Amino acid sequence: MSIALVTGASRGLGKALAEELGRRRWQLIVDARNGTVLQDASQRFGDSHQITALAGDVSDPTHRGEMVQAVRRVGRLDLLVNNASTLGPIPRPDLGAYPLDELERVIQINTIAPLGLIQALLPELTSSAGSIINVSSDAAVEPYAGWGGYGSSKAALDQLSAVMAEEQPAVRIYSFDPGDMRTEMQQRAFPDEDISDRAEPESVVPSLLRLVDERPPSGRYRAGDLRPRATDSRS
Repeated sequence: MSIALVTGASRGLGKALAEELGRRRWQLIVDARNGTVLQDASQRFGDSHQITALAGDVSDPTHRGEMVQAVRRVGRLDLLVNNASTLGPIPRPDLGAYPLDELERVIQINTIAPLGLIQALLPELTSSAGSIINVSSDAAVEPYAGWGGYGSSKAALDQLSAVMAEEQPAVRIYSFDPGDMRTEMQQRAFPDEDISDRAEPESVVPSLLRLVDERPPSGRYRAGDLRPRATDSRS
């Protein structure tokens, strides 16, 4: 049985991915900040005996330690998905007025926490020749006004992923840019806009799973470049 740890699994892409992995009968360790929402979501992830749901903040080292211990009780890890993240202050401030304590918080959640989990779980991931997927954003590569805090944290995550891929050839390490999605986070970013034209998170999962199934070389991939082809048996 394959084992995955997915952070930020109570909503959006994390939830949609965990549901699909559950359908594939993966054993799951999932986390989110809101324990009630996480427990409700995890009802859809498959057999409750194969799911460990841990509420907490990924920036908290104690909570990360709980996730690491959950992996070690199972004794294996095939896939780590660092999906949990924060936009930072809303409304989104320009960098010239960005509160530095808020920026530090964004970087702690979006950059430092993923690296902390990777560092702790490298032995398990190396042993299984597993994969790491760090969920990124087009804001990591495009200079959008008002997105400096979030974008810089994701750009740093991209670079961490790229360097670690050079240092850890036994593990596949990906930055995955899902594109705009119809999520609570996206609505918070654009509170006055209709976001119904954005892709549902479920429609992005097949692209993400191509990384898991096909294991291309480590690198940065966009969902649009990974959409299953019409002739693909998984489409």
